[in-house]
Amino acid sequence: MSFVLAIDQGTTSSRAMVFRSDISIAAVAQQEFPQHFPASGWVEHEPDDIWTSTVMVCRDALERAGLKAKDIAAIGITNQRETTVVWDRATGQAVHRAIVWQDRRTADICAKLKAEGHEPAISAKTGLIIDPYFSGTKVAWILDHVPGARERADRGELLFGTVDCYLLWRLTGGKVHATDATNASRTLLFNIHTGEWDDELVKLLRVPRSMLPEVKDSSARFGESTADLFGGPIAISGIAGDQQAAIIGQACFEPGMMKSTYGTGCFALLNTGTTPVASKHKLLTTIAYQLGGQRTYALEGSIFVAGSAVQWLRDGLGIIKQAAETGPLADKSDSMQSVYLVPAFVGMGAPHWNPRVRGALFGLTRNTGPAELAHATLESVCYQTFDLWAAMRTDWPEANAANTVLRVDGGMTASDWTMQRLADLLDAPVDRPMIQETTALGAAYLAGLNADVYPEPAKFADNWRLERRFKPAMSQATRDRKLAGWARAVKGVLASDEGE
Repeated sequence: MSFVLAIDQGTTSSRAMVFRSDISIAAVAQQEFPQHFPASGWVEHEPDDIWTSTVMVCRDALERAGLKAKDIAAIGITNQRETTVVWDRATGQAVHRAIVWQDRRTADICAKLKAEGHEPAISAKTGLIIDPYFSGTKVAWILDHVPGARERADRGELLFGTVDCYLLWRLTGGKVHATDATNASRTLLFNIHTGEWDDELVKLLRVPRSMLPEVKDSSARFGESTADLFGGPIAISGIAGDQQAAIIGQACFEPGMMKSTYGTGCFALLNTGTTPVASKHKLLTTIAYQLGGQRTYALEGSIFVAGSAVQWLRDGLGIIKQAAETGPLADKSDSMQSVYLVPAFVGMGAPHWNPRVRGALFGLTRNTGPAELAHATLESVCYQTFDLWAAMRTDWPEANAANTVLRVDGGMTASDWTMQRLADLLDAPVDRPMIQETTALGAAYLAGLNADVYPEPAKFADNWRLERRFKPAMSQATRDRKLAGWARAVKGVLASDEGE
């Protein structure tokens, strides 16, 4: 049994990948599922859609690889984080659609908690800020708005879980209600220092303890799938939230190593080792992974708009037909112009966390055209990454540019122009790996580690393969001038905040 099945359950699709013992990919299957937007700022998924699409892609991937259940050593799960499901312990029936991480309906609950002065204590315990992004207030909303749900929860009849937990429960036929430390650390209910659900937080957010799953290592024997699903039982041996799975897939096991994933948005994680670092710049302190009972921590920065800025060029402005055109177009831009795009289309993420401001263009001239807009759009992703990197270096002085390499993954990394500009502005090397499917690989590794398919982290890191390293080639004077211009543009956008 030298194959591992990775489930990568994302926000818009479910995917399954079969990895061989040498981490090469044997098969891939993917299926999109519907998104529901019942009100402004609300985003929901039907839990059954998540479940049925997951089972279908697993079966498809096994068939494409020509494998049976007996050939699979273990299943690993990685998932969209913070998305919240509440279901009946006896029947498995969800009491409400899953509330997705993007959903903003609990803004009023969050505002009340902040006004009452709870944020410092919550941040100290969880490493998070109070925001609708996280799961805790979503659970409270479901209990308060579904008729009879709170009473049923108090009687121990309902269970809560993030998507990994819900899939595990269903895969095991309702036998196992568990999650891993990385997913637990995104709920606002989990103390990342003690590694346990926190009594005060549970009471504050009014979530009965009986609803909460057992929290395990990221690589652990969670249970096994029922025989009817895939033609025989398969051990489930690894779980991690998607961004944490990516830092594992990128083999960032040493303190100071950093990965950044460029999709719709961008998520950067810096490994800080066994020490949780409290940020002074609104970065999140999170659990990167937990192995053998030992927690490894990371600083995390979230950028709301990365690849979606390129989609805006394509769909909103119509100046490109496909994303691949952006780099060559940016190359044709007028070097005498300094155009800056601050893509705050949905507010600004870390290190600013201001949901009210909106995007702006600076430095336009009569000669500004499609090439300059493409240049500014790609550069905006690099500037935002620089802001995260600068905040991380200030929060954790051990992370200095001299010895840190950024490992990148996600769709935007296909752009050589963007990756070179990223290296130039960071003044640090940027490494693009051979295997871009780092999230699924991380889940596979965690499962395969427990099943003895893959070696210990240090040896697994030896399998990481570089496709290309981008080295900084920009003069210090040019870098300083460009970063100063970006800082002025951001200041201008932040100054436009007129309050609620």
